[in-house]
Order: sequence, then C-alpha cells, then structure tokens
Amino acid sequence: MTPPRTVFLDRLRVVLTALVVLHHTAITYGGSGDWFYREVRDGGAPSSLLLSVFCAVNQAFFMGFFFLIAGRFTPGSLARKGARAFAQERLLRLGLPLLVFGFVLGPLAVALAGVPAGRPWATAWWVQVQQLRFVVGPLWFAWALLLFTAAFMLWRCWRPGPAPAPAPDRPVPGSPWWLASALAVGAVALALRQWVPVGQSVWGLQLGYFASYAFLFALGCAAARHGWLERVPPAQARRWRRVTWLTLPLLFVVAALSGALAGRPVNVNGGLGLPAVVYAFWEPFMAWGLIASLLVLFQRRFNTPSPRWQRWSEQAYGAFVLHAPVLVGVSVALAGWGAPALLKFALVGAASVVLSFALARGLRALPGVRRVL
Repeated sequence: MTPPRTVFLDRLRVVLTALVVLHHTAITYGGSGDWFYREVRDGGAPSSLLLSVFCAVNQAFFMGFFFLIAGRFTPGSLARKGARAFAQERLLRLGLPLLVFGFVLGPLAVALAGVPAGRPWATAWWVQVQQLRFVVGPLWFAWALLLFTAAFMLWRCWRPGPAPAPAPDRPVPGSPWWLASALAVGAVALALRQWVPVGQSVWGLQLGYFASYAFLFALGCAAARHGWLERVPPAQARRWRRVTWLTLPLLFVVAALSGALAGRPVNVNGGLGLPAVVYAFWEPFMAWGLIASLLVLFQRRFNTPSPRWQRWSEQAYGAFVLHAPVLVGVSVALAGWGAPALLKFALVGAASVVLSFALARGLRALPGVRRVL
C-alpha cells in the first residue's frame, strides 16, 4: 500500500484519468478541441457551448496537474534507483506505451473514427500499421514527460551530489508567489503562442500550453523536498478558489464581446488580440485555485488506504493509454442513436471510463505488463 501521507495523490490520478476520458467525450459531442472522432460539429448549439466551457476549464488545469504530481515523485525515484536504473524505468514506462500507441492504438482509433463514413476499420487500420504511420494522440503526455524527466536528470548532473535532504518545515510559498507565478506563466504562454498558436504542434507537442506544464513539473520537483503538496494551507486554497470563481466568467465575457454569440470567430489561440491575451492569463489563474482546492480536499478526505482505490490507482495509467480507441469505438457504435448530445456525453463517457479501466486491469494480468502499465 502507498504510505497514507501521499495516498491521496494516487486518488487524484484516478480522478484526473477519468476526467481525461470525459474531456475527450465532450469534444466528441460538440465541445471545443481536437479529437479522433467528432459526432457533433455545431459549436453554436447550447449543448456544445456547455461542453466547450467544460473543456476550457479542464484544459486550464488537468494536464498541468498530472505534471505536478509526476514532478512530485521524480526526485525521490531518481535518488532511490540511481540514474541508470531510473532512466531505464522511465524509458520502459513512458517510451514503450508511446511507441505501442503511436504505431498500433493510435492508428486503430483513426480507423474506428472512419467507420461512420463507410470505411472498413480493419482494412484501414492494417494499412496504417503497414505504412508505419505514427499517431501520438493523448500519449503526447508520455513524450513530454520523457523530455521533462531528461531535463531534470541533466539538472542533477549539472548539480551533482546527493539529493537534497527533505526540508518539511519550509512553509508553502504565500500568495504573492502564487500571483507572481500566475502572471509569469501567463506571460510566457502568450509569448509562446506568438510562435506556436494553440492547436499547432511541434514534434507532436502543443507548445502553446507548455508554460504551465513545465512550471508545474518543476514545482512538483521542488515540492517533493518540502512536502508542499501535502501541506497546502486550507486558507490559501480558499483564497485562490475565490480567484478561480472570479476568473471563470472573464474569458467568456470577452469572447461574447468579441462577437462569439453573433457567430463571429474569436481567436484565443495566438496573436495579441484581447481574447488571446485574456486566455493566456486566464488559464493559470483558473488552474492555481482548482489544483489547490483539489489537493486540500483529497488530502483531508481521501488519504487513507483503500483496496478498491488502490486497484483503480494501479489501473489508471493503463486506462489513460487505452482510452482513445475505447472511446472512439463506443461513440462510433452508438452513432446511430438519436439521443441528445448531453445524454450521449454522460453515458458514453461513463461507459468509456469503466471499459478503459477494465481493459487495463485485464492487461495487467498478463506476464510482464505490470512493469509497463
């Protein structure tokens, strides 16, 4: 069992994994974003607007939260295993799933997405496999984490010596630091998006989002020494939760004033227009409050060992790797069902979460798979 002090972080990984599946389900049924299969493309429908808000809020914090948690466990793992064993383990746990998804599962998701257009999925999938087509899909996260991990190892090589001793008495940085970091991350994001707008990829990575990802991974590494994730002051979380609530409507007010309700395109992805500037800063101001609130909530209420949660935690990474073809397959199978988009979002999303975790559990029963998933 995971030690009780950090068991809540495993619970959070389970919830965040389920949220990833629901996020992609929302895009399937009209939310903003990119995904293998989109059944609803009318972005002006009321259900699509609701799902777009859901996607925007998720995008602001959930993948950054994954990087924060990953950073929290990186220094300790490197110190325990040594550089060679740690690098081998990271390549196995991150690199192998990336390759399997890229050459097998990603093409399968693409092939399944073509079924409503009358393309036989098995033939389309096999053609892509033979052509060695690589589809990074949601496994961009494993690719990015490999790069962040390599950067951390280079840092430790540049600063050799034993790992810094834990310093649990050092207090969590106060609100001025949170404010300064949110402003800095927003400014860097805005600068990055002049070069690579949101929606464009470089080497399979949407660099427009990487200001917060890199910062939160580095923060997680620093937090490991000081125990900050386990000690976020509830008052600090409440303060930033209020900031989140105040920040939430700003992006949508600016979009409405820029003509979104009249059907005019609103560019939040890049450039120096007001919507793009607001979006760059909106994300960290949303994220800090959401992340802090969830850390405090789970640390207080979900920090005791539980066999059921432990099983889900062990299956979460496998579910993340497998969910794309699962979700596309379920949504394509129900494409002919004329139910409202929000109902299909709820049912397909729930079914895809359950199936992804169940498949991960089955895979982990095979010899050697637990070393990877």
